Amino acid sequence: MAELMVRDGTWVFDGDVVRIVPGRERGVHRLRQDLGEVSVPLAALAGIAYEPARKGGRLRLRLRDGADPLLYVTGGGLPADANPYQVAVDPGRSGVAEYFADEVRQALAIGQVPDGPADRYLLPGPAVPLLATGVDGTATFDGDRVHIDWRWYTSEAKKQAGARDFTLAELEGVEWRAAVGLESGFLRFRPKGVAPHPEPEHDPNSIELWGFKKESGTTALLAAAVAARLPHPSGKAGTGTDAGTDAVAGSRPAPVLSKATDADDDSSGSGGGTGGGEDHDALLRRLRELGELHRDGILTAEEFASAKSAVLKRFHTP
Repeated sequence: MAELMVRDGTWVFDGDVVRIVPGRERGVHRLRQDLGEVSVPLAALAGIAYEPARKGGRLRLRLRDGADPLLYVTGGGLPADANPYQVAVDPGRSGVAEYFADEVRQALAIGQVPDGPADRYLLPGPAVPLLATGVDGTATFDGDRVHIDWRWYTSEAKKQAGARDFTLAELEGVEWRAAVGLESGFLRFRPKGVAPHPEPEHDPNSIELWGFKKESGTTALLAAAVAARLPHPSGKAGTGTDAGTDAVAGSRPAPVLSKATDADDDSSGSGGGTGGGEDHDALLRRLRELGELHRDGILTAEEFASAKSAVLKRFHTP
């Protein structure tokens, strides 16, 4: 048995399962704490790596594609400190981390575990019930049914559609994307036979997301819990009809606005398509929305300052 105990939590490997227990200290990301203990079977692993650094290092599990509904539905959009399958290693624990990695590698070699894509989820996904709040709505999931209620400042299209309610049998998929610069993220449910609106702000089956720390962590868990109960994207497992790769969010990474430089890079890039031609009324509306989100506690002070700076720059872009 191998065991690694660090500030971020405890990892234990018994030869068959890597058991991950998140720490409860203030610096441990809320998503990892909300997810709770995770047991990763050896069959779900594609590899493990210990990455040393001057001040400690990082131990990271690499899961097989399609083995975990959380990683699949977030498509690489989780920040490093929110990813439950990597942990910061203190300088004095580097030897233990290396031993841990060697034990897992040896077990993978002995067991001849394939590292290719999985044809079914090998982890159960987050526990339910779950409640998640975004910018303009709140979603709940009890394991069988998804319900969405709108907040007072949602779009007219969503107000007219009213509260949404879906059984799992009525859904063909769920998608999650983190916010990127001035582009909103979303938690989107896809009813069978209904084409999604291209803009989450006006899609009655989507909740808009801004930032990550406040709302997006829980929305990612809820999306994963729904995905885990829908047919696997390989189409080889699960209940329900034909489940293609579009059943849940795809594998493209979704960057997260986590630093002011992220917002600056996004606003100054050549592919933004906004610049001076953007309607100033729309920019003013966005500033008001950001102020409301900050006042309501949805955006942190850092996220608000980054997004506000990016909007203000667009007023002066030629």
